[in-house]
Amino acid sequence: MTLVISIQSQVVLGHVGNSAAVFPMLAAGLEVAPVPTVVFSNTPDYPTLRGRPMPADFFAELLRGVWERDLPQRAAYLVTGYIGSPEVAALTADFVAEAKAANPALRYYCDPVMGDELPGLYVPQEIARTFRDRLLPMADLASPNPFEVSYLTGQPIAGLADIPKAAQALRMAPQAQLIVTGCRLRETAAGMLESVVHGPEGISRHPIPHLPVAMAGTGDLFAGLVLAALGHDRSLPQAVDFAQAQTSRALARAAALNRKEIVLSDPDFRAALLTF
Repeated sequence: MTLVISIQSQVVLGHVGNSAAVFPMLAAGLEVAPVPTVVFSNTPDYPTLRGRPMPADFFAELLRGVWERDLPQRAAYLVTGYIGSPEVAALTADFVAEAKAANPALRYYCDPVMGDELPGLYVPQEIARTFRDRLLPMADLASPNPFEVSYLTGQPIAGLADIPKAAQALRMAPQAQLIVTGCRLRETAAGMLESVVHGPEGISRHPIPHLPVAMAGTGDLFAGLVLAALGHDRSLPQAVDFAQAQTSRALARAAALNRKEIVLSDPDFRAALLTF
């Protein structure tokens, strides 16, 4: 079985971070080792939010246990998402560097969960700098949204020509692949959103009808679905198409049920994960 180490947030109620990404990977037949960076009671769009970022010493102990079970040596993928404190961000960057050194075949997927057009940046600037200066340069694959790319590079994402410039500004490795998600570019057709993949083989565009809903955890679910497909030897363009279709299905289901959170119980969504 393909093993994924997933270092992301965790909530009791709702679906963000590992609470969104782990289920599709497991349902698709991957083995997942989830490591929480924060534990919260719910997603942040409720009147109250309980819980806290993982204490740095506790988080370091969990990572030590990951090493003691030889998980980095046998994992195929390592994914990082939302990080709740600068200390945990630094520990995560150290872990990624050490894991890639111990296992040169390990592919690191960096989802730099930092913000969006609204509400803007929602992590401390020190965490954003860790993404920019340490994590993204190590990434084999990354999936920022246009706000995150613009914040990290100082360059707007307005057209297709901006994507290769962004990959260079992010200082990603020459063979790395960048997915800019949720794009509305000059070239994007009306009523559509698209993800744009840039890598050594050039650019591919992946449009999908725009749903007028916004829910926390959408990017986390997308990343889990991409890895579910990659874990079954799909190409990255195929994985992005699959992830977009299933993310859209989950959002539409939530909207139909008048829910403000992603819904993972749609029968067609679950059935698609069993097709690999």
